[in-house]
Order: sequence, then structure tokens, then C-alpha cells
Amino acid sequence: MNTKENILILAKKTILSESESIAKLIDYIDITFAEATQILFQSKGRLIVSGIGKSAIIAQKMVATFNSTGTPSLFLHAAEAIHGDLGMVQPDDIVLCISKSGNSPEIKILVPLLKRFGNLLIGMTGNTTSFLAKESDYILNTTVDAEACPHNLAPTNSTTAQLVMGDALAMCLMNLRNFTREDFAKYHPGGSLGKKLLLQVKDLIENSLKPMVSPDASIKKVIFEISEKRLGATAVVENEKVIGVITDGDIRRMLNENDTFSHLTAKDIMTKNPKMIQSATMVVEALNILEDFSITQLIVLDQDQYKGIVHLHDILKEGIV
Repeated sequence: MNTKENILILAKKTILSESESIAKLIDYIDITFAEATQILFQSKGRLIVSGIGKSAIIAQKMVATFNSTGTPSLFLHAAEAIHGDLGMVQPDDIVLCISKSGNSPEIKILVPLLKRFGNLLIGMTGNTTSFLAKESDYILNTTVDAEACPHNLAPTNSTTAQLVMGDALAMCLMNLRNFTREDFAKYHPGGSLGKKLLLQVKDLIENSLKPMVSPDASIKKVIFEISEKRLGATAVVENEKVIGVITDGDIRRMLNENDTFSHLTAKDIMTKNPKMIQSATMVVEALNILEDFSITQLIVLDQDQYKGIVHLHDILKEGIV
């Protein structure tokens, strides 16, 4: 058996081992989990998430997830806590302490201090008979049979179990808060995710040219308008209302079917009842329409007033895919 085969076997074994550990967590989702979730939902304070070692790294990811889904959270490193950082813990805060063994020296020092402050303590541990478990008001069980590490030393299955349990907690709180896409957008204004959630069609066409011709416009005028405005299409407008659209594809088809076009006007080659969208529509919805109908442009309206054309390229340029 060559080295590549060994690598593939071990990789698959690791993934299978961790997935099995995650699946077993379902058996640990009990009434205590539900009660802990309700206590967090009703809390007037913040959720302080603490850990040591690899558990501390998982704690930081949990904090990021909680904050982005409506549960104000802070990370407290278990070692730094006893050197001044305990000052961040306020009376109404609830502390979630993460430890596989539940018996780490730092945890044994931190927990009594938290209890002295009177804060509620939720322990997430893989050892339900540990010091942390005994001192916690609520226990979230993340027991795993073994690590994926061949020496059963490097935290693998255990940290994955912690991460998944944290996600389960965050999603339950998110549901209790009726946390919507709009709420999510408030906390994610930047990057492509923010654009997907916040960017409206009117933002894309704000500084764009507005190609339009009358129904009686000559084909020469139509071609000039499409070329000058560089959107690959023009609206056909009559009495301030859009009655059709002409794309560069329509021009090519017209040239292919006619030896001369001097007798033709815009209304002869336009597509009636074109796909239109309101300017306040989210850009991601515009993209879905373009993909569903295999088209590259949409007429943009504000009520019935023509505002311009949004092109697929403009959307892709914003990084929305």
C-alpha cells in the first residue's frame, strides 16, 4: 500500500470518526439543554464564553456566531480571567465555560470565582462527573468516545463536538428571538454577504445611463442608443411608460432576417411585456430572476416610472453570485 493510499484512508477515517461523534450528540440534547437555552433567551445580560487551550479557540468561534445571530457575547480566556479580565463579567451575565475534561487547573480556579460573583454557570464538558460539571447550574454534555488522533491526544472529535453543540445553542436562540434576514443584515453590512443582504437594485443603477427610444424610432437610432449607453439593451417608452425592450440579441436577429431595415422601427422588433423589477428590490432577487429566465438585463421601475436597466455584469461586478 503506497503513501497516497495511506493518506486517503486516514483522512476518511478521521472524517468518519468526527461525524459519528457529532451524531451521538443528539442523545445528549435533553431537557437541561432546553432549560439552558431558555435561561439565555430570558437573560438581560450578556453571554460570556470561556475556555482554555483548544476549547478557548472554539469559544471564540462561538462568540462570533452568537454575536452575529442576536445574542450579545464576549470571550473570556480562562487563564487571563484570573489576572484581571474577570472585570468584564457583569452581574446579569451568564457564563458558558467549555472544557473537555472539566478538571483543568485554570477552570478549577475560575469557577469558584464566578460562583462567588453570583453568575449563572453553564458547563460544556465531555466529563459529566468533573469539577466543572458538579459546579455548573446547567450541563451541556459533549462526551466523545475517543479523539480521531491515532494517539487519542490531539483534540479533534471533542472540539468538533463543542463547536456543533455551540451552533445548536446559537440556532435555538436565533429561533426564539425570531431573528430575520433583515436582523442578520444589520450585523453583516460588509463584504459580499452584506451586499447580498442589503444592496438594492436602485443602488446599482444610481449613476447609470438610462437608455430609451420611442416606438417610432428608427433602427439606426436604436442601435446608436444601445451602443452609446453600453448596457446591451434599450427600453421602448411611450407616454412615459415602458412598452417593450430591445436587446443587442434582437438587433442581431433582425439583421439575420432582413436584407434591409430602413422600413422598420423600434416597435417592430421590440420584445413586448419585458421582465421588469422595482428599484427597491434586493439585488440578489434580481440575480435570481435573471438566472431563472436566462436573460442578462432587467428593466427597473419606481412604481410605473422607468428608472433604467440593471445588467447581469453589474451584479457580478459587486461580487454577488
